[in-house]
Amino acid sequence: MESKIISNHENLLVLYEDNHLIAINKRPGDIVQGDKTGDAPLSEVVKAFLKDKYDKPGNVYLGVAHRLDRPTSGIVIFAKTSKALPRLNRLFSEKEALKTYWAIVKKRPDKENDRLIHWLKRNPKQNKSYAYPNEIPESKKAIMEYRVVKKLDRYFLLEIDLFTGRHHQIRAQLAAIGCPIKGDLKYGYDRSNKDGSIHLHARRLFFIHPVKKEPLDFIAAPPKDPIWDAC
Repeated sequence: MESKIISNHENLLVLYEDNHLIAINKRPGDIVQGDKTGDAPLSEVVKAFLKDKYDKPGNVYLGVAHRLDRPTSGIVIFAKTSKALPRLNRLFSEKEALKTYWAIVKKRPDKENDRLIHWLKRNPKQNKSYAYPNEIPESKKAIMEYRVVKKLDRYFLLEIDLFTGRHHQIRAQLAAIGCPIKGDLKYGYDRSNKDGSIHLHARRLFFIHPVKKEPLDFIAAPPKDPIWDAC
């Protein structure tokens, strides 16, 4: 079931909020945490939203539990309390959160579904990861499964279950099998999207609430554009 937008504050798409955490459907182009660009990060936008909503006089606490690449869209969870943050961090680091992504590719993969295992090595200067079939020095094991779920006019929609959280993992692994994501120039797609986005979306996130111990299952709608709409 789709998670409904419960608030839209200056284009902030809030999927869920309680005393301990807040779930956002991130738009492509939003940066989760501040970096050298100096652009306002999503974390500060959420802080401003909470400060305004609850009329807080002082600083608002907000902890970043995980990240999405800037050109991607989808579900991001923030901690609203210092009690929830380390528990959320542990939940993500110990792979207790189930993550499902959608990706649009132009080339149909050789197999309708497959488990991909690569060894990823990050190049910080290029801000890029390279996928290798075997372990090499300073590489990390990357595991994901994909399945072709829909054929569009000129593209294919893949649904991806992510089992490790490596830098640019889905982008690098799909490029390694000759199926770069639409718009992803960095990983071999032939042209960029006009808005600088790539067609990769964090579609679903399931985990047990770190404080309440209740199951949470979020599903986020992809951005509005003709290709996503066709999905």
